[in-house]
Amino acid sequence: MTSLRDLLETSVESGTVPGAAALVAHGEDVEIAGAGEVEPDSIVRIASITKPITAAAVMILVDEGRMSLADPIARWLPELASPQVVRTPQSAIDDVVPAERPITVEDILTFRAGWGFPSDFSLPAVAELFQKLPVFGPRETPDEWLATLARVPMLRHPGEAWLYNTCSDVQGVLIARAAGRPLPAFLAERIFEPLGMTDTGFYVPAEKLDRLPKYRAPDLSPIFPSGAGGLVSTLGDCHRFGRMLLADGAGILSARSVRLMTTDHLTQEQRDESALFLEGAGWGFGGAVATDGRYGWIGGTGTTAHIVSSTGTVGILLTQLRMTGPTSTELMRAFWQYAFGTP
Repeated sequence: MTSLRDLLETSVESGTVPGAAALVAHGEDVEIAGAGEVEPDSIVRIASITKPITAAAVMILVDEGRMSLADPIARWLPELASPQVVRTPQSAIDDVVPAERPITVEDILTFRAGWGFPSDFSLPAVAELFQKLPVFGPRETPDEWLATLARVPMLRHPGEAWLYNTCSDVQGVLIARAAGRPLPAFLAERIFEPLGMTDTGFYVPAEKLDRLPKYRAPDLSPIFPSGAGGLVSTLGDCHRFGRMLLADGAGILSARSVRLMTTDHLTQEQRDESALFLEGAGWGFGGAVATDGRYGWIGGTGTTAHIVSSTGTVGILLTQLRMTGPTSTELMRAFWQYAFGTP
Protein backbone atom coordinates (compact mmCIF):
# COMPACT_ATOMS: atom_id res chain seq x y z
CA MET A 1 0.00 0.00 0.00
CA THR A 2 1.32 3.43 -0.90
CA SER A 3 -0.66 5.30 1.74
CA LEU A 4 -2.91 4.84 4.76
CA ARG A 5 -5.86 6.07 2.69
CA ASP A 6 -5.18 3.34 0.10
CA LEU A 7 -5.29 0.69 2.80
CA LEU A 8 -8.62 1.89 4.19
CA GLU A 9 -10.30 2.55 0.86
CA THR A 10 -9.32 -0.87 -0.44
CA SER A 11 -10.85 -2.49 2.66
CA VAL A 12 -14.09 -0.55 2.24
CA GLU A 13 -14.34 -1.19 -1.51
CA SER A 14 -13.78 -4.93 -0.99
CA GLY A 15 -16.58 -5.06 1.60
CA THR A 16 -14.23 -5.99 4.46
CA VAL A 17 -15.64 -3.14 6.57
CA PRO A 18 -18.34 -0.51 5.93
CA GLY A 19 -15.96 2.20 7.09
CA ALA A 20 -12.66 2.83 8.85
CA ALA A 21 -10.51 5.69 10.08
CA ALA A 22 -6.89 5.45 11.15
CA LEU A 23 -3.95 7.44 12.46
CA VAL A 24 -0.24 6.67 12.35
CA ALA A 25 2.12 9.04 14.17
CA HIS A 26 5.90 8.94 14.33
CA GLY A 27 6.61 11.76 16.75
CA GLU A 28 5.20 14.93 15.19
CA ASP A 29 4.74 13.29 11.77
CA VAL A 30 1.06 12.31 11.73
CA GLU A 31 -0.90 10.60 8.94
CA ILE A 32 -4.71 10.43 9.22
CA ALA A 33 -7.25 8.92 6.83
CA GLY A 34 -10.88 7.82 6.72
CA ALA A 35 -13.04 5.84 4.33
CA GLY A 36 -16.68 4.82 4.09
CA GLU A 37 -18.92 5.31 7.11
CA VAL A 38 -16.13 6.27 9.55
CA GLU A 39 -14.50 9.67 9.15
CA PRO A 40 -11.34 11.04 10.79
CA ASP A 41 -13.42 13.04 13.31
CA SER A 42 -16.04 10.33 13.95
CA ILE A 43 -16.87 9.51 17.56
CA VAL A 44 -16.86 5.71 17.79
CA ARG A 45 -17.50 3.01 20.34
CA ILE A 46 -13.94 1.97 21.12
CA ALA A 47 -14.94 -1.13 23.14
CA SER A 48 -11.97 -2.85 24.77
CA ILE A 49 -9.43 -0.15 24.05
CA THR A 50 -11.17 1.34 27.07
CA LYS A 51 -9.04 -1.09 29.11
CA PRO A 52 -5.68 0.78 29.02
CA ILE A 53 -7.45 3.99 30.06
CA THR A 54 -9.06 2.27 33.04
CA ALA A 55 -5.73 0.76 34.07
CA ALA A 56 -4.12 4.21 33.85
CA ALA A 57 -6.77 5.53 36.23
CA VAL A 58 -5.91 2.81 38.75
CA MET A 59 -2.24 3.78 38.49
CA ILE A 60 -3.10 7.42 39.22
CA LEU A 61 -4.44 6.23 42.57
CA VAL A 62 -1.29 4.14 43.09
CA ASP A 63 0.91 7.15 42.26
CA GLU A 64 -0.98 9.21 44.84
CA GLY A 65 -0.49 6.59 47.54
CA ARG A 66 -4.19 5.88 47.88
CA MET A 67 -3.50 2.21 47.17
CA SER A 68 -0.57 -0.06 46.40
CA LEU A 69 -0.27 -2.96 43.99
CA ALA A 70 -0.01 -5.37 46.92
CA ASP A 71 -3.17 -4.15 48.65
CA PRO A 72 -6.10 -6.59 48.84
CA ILE A 73 -8.97 -5.14 46.85
CA ALA A 74 -11.37 -6.19 49.64
CA ARG A 75 -10.32 -2.99 51.44
CA TRP A 76 -12.58 -1.14 48.97
CA LEU A 77 -14.61 -4.03 47.58
CA PRO A 78 -15.66 -6.03 50.67
CA GLU A 79 -18.07 -8.02 48.50
CA LEU A 80 -14.99 -9.80 47.11
CA ALA A 81 -13.33 -10.50 50.46
CA SER A 82 -14.04 -14.26 50.50
CA PRO A 83 -14.23 -15.51 46.91
CA GLN A 84 -14.92 -19.14 46.14
CA VAL A 85 -13.07 -21.03 43.39
CA VAL A 86 -14.27 -24.11 41.53
CA ARG A 87 -12.25 -27.13 42.63
CA THR A 88 -10.98 -27.69 39.09
CA PRO A 89 -11.69 -25.63 35.96
CA GLN A 90 -14.04 -28.41 34.80
CA SER A 91 -15.94 -28.60 38.11
CA ALA A 92 -19.60 -27.72 38.58
CA ILE A 93 -20.25 -24.24 39.96
CA ASP A 94 -21.28 -25.63 43.36
CA ASP A 95 -18.06 -27.65 43.75
CA VAL A 96 -15.95 -24.90 45.27
CA VAL A 97 -13.13 -24.21 47.69
CA PRO A 98 -12.01 -20.93 49.30
CA ALA A 99 -9.50 -18.85 47.36
CA GLU A 100 -5.94 -19.60 48.44
CA ARG A 101 -5.17 -15.92 49.10
CA PRO A 102 -6.81 -12.49 48.82
CA ILE A 103 -7.14 -10.77 45.44
CA THR A 104 -4.72 -7.84 45.13
CA VAL A 105 -4.74 -4.65 43.05
CA GLU A 106 -1.95 -6.13 40.93
CA ASP A 107 -4.04 -9.27 40.32
CA ILE A 108 -6.83 -7.28 38.70
CA LEU A 109 -4.41 -5.13 36.68
CA THR A 110 -2.71 -8.23 35.23
CA PHE A 111 -6.05 -10.06 34.71
CA ARG A 112 -5.01 -12.77 37.14
CA ALA A 113 -7.68 -12.30 39.82
CA GLY A 114 -9.55 -15.50 38.94
CA TRP A 115 -12.64 -14.29 37.04
CA GLY A 116 -12.73 -13.90 33.28
CA PHE A 117 -12.70 -15.77 30.00
CA PRO A 118 -10.25 -18.56 29.12
CA SER A 119 -9.80 -20.26 25.78
CA ASP A 120 -12.52 -22.81 26.68
CA PHE A 121 -15.86 -21.00 26.95
CA SER A 122 -17.77 -24.22 27.75
CA LEU A 123 -16.45 -24.55 31.31
CA PRO A 124 -19.31 -24.35 33.88
CA ALA A 125 -17.86 -21.37 35.79
CA VAL A 126 -17.33 -19.46 32.53
CA ALA A 127 -20.88 -20.18 31.37
CA GLU A 128 -22.15 -18.90 34.73
CA LEU A 129 -20.12 -15.70 34.35
CA PHE A 130 -21.53 -15.13 30.86
CA GLN A 131 -25.08 -15.77 32.03
CA LYS A 132 -24.99 -13.63 35.17
CA LEU A 133 -22.84 -10.79 33.77
CA PRO A 134 -23.25 -10.50 30.00
CA VAL A 135 -20.44 -8.62 28.29
CA PHE A 136 -22.79 -6.66 26.02
CA GLY A 137 -25.37 -4.40 27.61
CA PRO A 138 -25.07 -4.85 31.39
CA ARG A 139 -28.19 -3.44 33.02
CA GLU A 140 -26.96 -3.18 36.61
CA THR A 141 -25.45 -0.34 38.57
CA PRO A 142 -21.77 -0.80 39.56
CA ASP A 143 -22.72 -1.88 43.10
CA GLU A 144 -25.29 -4.34 41.78
CA TRP A 145 -22.81 -5.66 39.22
CA LEU A 146 -20.21 -6.27 41.92
CA ALA A 147 -22.72 -8.03 44.18
CA THR A 148 -23.61 -10.34 41.30
CA LEU A 149 -19.94 -11.05 40.55
CA ALA A 150 -19.36 -12.00 44.18
CA ARG A 151 -21.89 -14.83 43.76
CA VAL A 152 -20.08 -16.29 40.72
CA PRO A 153 -17.28 -18.73 41.59
CA MET A 154 -13.82 -17.96 40.25
CA LEU A 155 -12.33 -20.25 37.64
CA ARG A 156 -8.78 -20.07 39.04
CA HIS A 157 -7.06 -18.98 42.24
CA PRO A 158 -5.62 -15.45 42.40
CA GLY A 159 -2.35 -15.17 40.50
CA GLU A 160 -2.68 -18.49 38.68
CA ALA A 161 -3.97 -17.63 35.22
CA TRP A 162 -4.68 -14.76 32.81
CA LEU A 163 -8.42 -14.52 32.17
CA TYR A 164 -9.94 -11.96 29.85
CA ASN A 165 -12.15 -8.92 30.43
CA THR A 166 -13.80 -9.11 33.86
CA CYS A 167 -10.90 -7.58 35.77
CA SER A 168 -11.23 -4.28 33.88
CA ASP A 169 -14.80 -3.90 35.10
CA VAL A 170 -13.62 -4.69 38.64
CA GLN A 171 -11.01 -1.95 38.19
CA GLY A 172 -13.75 0.50 37.26
CA VAL A 173 -15.70 -0.18 40.45
CA LEU A 174 -12.47 -0.09 42.49
CA ILE A 175 -11.60 3.36 41.11
CA ALA A 176 -15.01 4.74 42.00
CA ARG A 177 -14.90 3.34 45.53
CA ALA A 178 -11.32 4.41 46.26
CA ALA A 179 -11.72 7.88 44.74
CA GLY A 180 -15.17 8.49 46.19
CA ARG A 181 -16.37 9.58 42.72
CA PRO A 182 -18.20 7.80 39.89
CA LEU A 183 -15.85 6.32 37.30
CA PRO A 184 -16.98 8.70 34.50
CA ALA A 185 -16.30 11.74 36.69
CA PHE A 186 -12.88 10.51 37.78
CA LEU A 187 -11.76 9.71 34.23
CA ALA A 188 -12.98 13.09 32.99
CA GLU A 189 -11.27 15.03 35.77
CA ARG A 190 -7.96 13.18 35.90
CA ILE A 191 -7.38 12.00 32.29
CA PHE A 192 -9.75 13.39 29.66
CA GLU A 193 -9.82 17.08 30.63
CA PRO A 194 -6.05 17.43 31.31
CA LEU A 195 -5.21 15.74 27.98
CA GLY A 196 -7.84 17.59 25.96
CA MET A 197 -9.77 14.38 25.19
CA THR A 198 -12.95 16.36 24.65
CA ASP A 199 -14.86 13.65 22.75
CA THR A 200 -14.19 10.73 25.10
CA GLY A 201 -16.75 9.45 27.61
CA PHE A 202 -19.42 6.87 28.29
CA TYR A 203 -22.05 8.50 26.09
CA VAL A 204 -22.30 10.87 23.14
CA PRO A 205 -23.97 14.24 23.84
CA ALA A 206 -26.96 15.08 21.66
CA GLU A 207 -25.08 17.86 19.87
CA LYS A 208 -22.42 15.38 18.72
CA LEU A 209 -24.64 12.48 17.62
CA ASP A 210 -24.15 13.41 13.96
CA ARG A 211 -20.52 12.30 14.36
CA LEU A 212 -21.49 8.80 15.62
CA PRO A 213 -21.44 6.28 12.76
CA LYS A 214 -23.63 3.19 12.60
CA TYR A 215 -22.62 0.20 14.66
CA ARG A 216 -23.42 -3.22 13.26
CA ALA A 217 -24.58 -4.70 16.60
CA PRO A 218 -26.77 -3.63 19.57
CA ASP A 219 -25.61 -0.56 21.50
CA LEU A 220 -24.33 -0.89 25.06
CA SER A 221 -26.41 0.45 27.92
CA PRO A 222 -24.92 3.46 29.72
CA ILE A 223 -26.30 2.47 33.15
CA PHE A 224 -23.07 0.57 33.87
CA PRO A 225 -19.93 2.58 33.01
CA SER A 226 -17.86 -0.38 31.89
CA GLY A 227 -14.15 -0.04 32.56
CA ALA A 228 -13.70 -2.98 30.19
CA GLY A 229 -15.39 -1.53 27.12
CA GLY A 230 -17.80 1.33 27.69
CA LEU A 231 -16.07 4.37 26.22
CA VAL A 232 -16.59 6.30 23.02
CA SER A 233 -13.67 8.28 21.58
CA THR A 234 -11.96 9.58 18.46
CA LEU A 235 -8.69 9.18 16.60
CA GLY A 236 -7.47 12.49 18.04
CA ASP A 237 -8.35 11.64 21.62
CA CYS A 238 -6.80 8.15 21.43
CA HIS A 239 -3.69 9.79 19.96
CA ARG A 240 -3.54 12.16 22.94
CA PHE A 241 -3.67 9.22 25.34
CA GLY A 242 -0.95 7.38 23.42
CA ARG A 243 1.29 10.46 23.40
CA MET A 244 0.85 10.73 27.17
CA LEU A 245 2.21 7.20 27.59
CA LEU A 246 5.12 7.92 25.23
CA ALA A 247 5.94 11.04 27.27
CA ASP A 248 6.46 9.00 30.48
CA GLY A 249 3.04 9.97 31.77
CA ALA A 250 3.18 13.69 30.90
CA GLY A 251 2.20 14.66 34.43
CA ILE A 252 -0.85 12.37 34.41
CA LEU A 253 1.08 9.27 35.46
CA SER A 254 4.53 8.68 36.87
CA ALA A 255 7.17 7.24 34.55
CA ARG A 256 7.24 4.18 36.83
CA SER A 257 3.52 3.60 36.31
CA VAL A 258 3.91 3.84 32.54
CA ARG A 259 6.72 1.27 32.68
CA LEU A 260 4.56 -1.07 34.75
CA MET A 261 1.64 -0.67 32.36
CA THR A 262 3.74 -1.40 29.28
CA THR A 263 5.81 -4.32 30.66
CA ASP A 264 4.77 -7.96 30.31
CA HIS A 265 3.90 -9.50 33.69
CA LEU A 266 2.89 -13.01 32.59
CA THR A 267 4.73 -16.30 32.82
CA GLN A 268 5.31 -18.29 29.65
CA GLU A 269 2.69 -20.81 30.79
CA GLN A 270 0.13 -18.05 31.27
CA ARG A 271 0.88 -16.63 27.82
CA ASP A 272 0.57 -20.08 26.25
CA GLU A 273 -2.79 -20.72 27.96
CA SER A 274 -4.10 -17.37 26.70
CA ALA A 275 -3.04 -17.69 23.05
CA LEU A 276 -6.63 -17.42 21.78
CA PHE A 277 -6.75 -13.80 22.95
CA LEU A 278 -3.10 -12.76 23.16
CA GLU A 279 -1.78 -14.52 20.03
CA GLY A 280 1.66 -14.98 21.59
CA ALA A 281 1.88 -11.58 23.30
CA GLY A 282 2.17 -10.92 27.00
CA TRP A 283 0.09 -8.59 29.16
CA GLY A 284 0.96 -5.41 31.02
CA PHE A 285 -1.71 -3.40 32.82
CA GLY A 286 -4.74 -2.89 30.59
CA GLY A 287 -3.09 -3.99 27.35
CA ALA A 288 -1.02 -6.58 25.56
CA VAL A 289 2.76 -6.36 25.22
CA ALA A 290 3.97 -7.85 21.94
CA THR A 291 7.43 -9.22 21.27
CA ASP A 292 8.27 -6.13 19.20
CA GLY A 293 7.52 -3.88 22.19
CA ARG A 294 4.11 -2.81 20.95
CA TYR A 295 1.69 -1.99 23.81
CA GLY A 296 -2.05 -1.63 23.41
CA TRP A 297 -5.19 -3.57 22.69
CA ILE A 298 -8.05 -4.30 20.31
CA GLY A 299 -11.79 -3.78 20.73
CA GLY A 300 -14.71 -5.94 19.70
CA THR A 301 -16.11 -3.09 17.60
CA GLY A 302 -13.13 -3.48 15.28
CA THR A 303 -10.83 -0.99 16.98
CA THR A 304 -7.12 -1.06 17.81
CA ALA A 305 -4.74 1.36 19.53
CA HIS A 306 -1.03 0.72 20.16
CA ILE A 307 2.21 2.50 20.93
CA VAL A 308 5.86 1.54 20.51
CA SER A 309 7.99 3.54 22.93
CA SER A 310 11.33 2.74 21.24
CA THR A 311 10.21 4.42 18.00
CA GLY A 312 7.74 6.95 19.41
CA THR A 313 4.99 5.48 17.23
CA VAL A 314 1.23 5.59 17.79
CA GLY A 315 -1.11 3.53 15.60
CA ILE A 316 -4.91 3.69 15.89
CA LEU A 317 -7.53 1.99 13.71
CA LEU A 318 -11.26 2.57 14.26
CA THR A 319 -14.09 0.68 12.58
CA GLN A 320 -17.63 -0.01 13.78
CA LEU A 321 -18.02 -3.61 12.68
CA ARG A 322 -18.39 -6.08 15.53
CA MET A 323 -15.72 -8.77 15.53
CA THR A 324 -16.86 -12.38 15.32
CA GLY A 325 -14.25 -13.65 17.77
CA PRO A 326 -11.16 -12.66 19.76
CA THR A 327 -8.66 -13.20 16.94
CA SER A 328 -7.35 -10.03 15.28
CA THR A 329 -8.81 -9.36 11.84
CA GLU A 330 -7.06 -9.28 8.48
CA LEU A 331 -7.50 -5.48 8.34
CA MET A 332 -5.94 -5.08 11.79
CA ARG A 333 -2.91 -7.11 10.78
CA ALA A 334 -2.53 -5.16 7.55
CA PHE A 335 -2.77 -1.90 9.49
CA TRP A 336 -0.14 -3.02 12.02
CA GLN A 337 2.18 -3.95 9.16
CA TYR A 338 1.72 -0.45 7.73
CA ALA A 339 2.07 1.38 11.06
CA PHE A 340 4.68 -0.69 12.86
CA GLY A 341 6.33 -2.88 10.26
CA THR A 342 5.06 -6.10 11.86
CA PRO A 343 1.59 -7.71 11.55
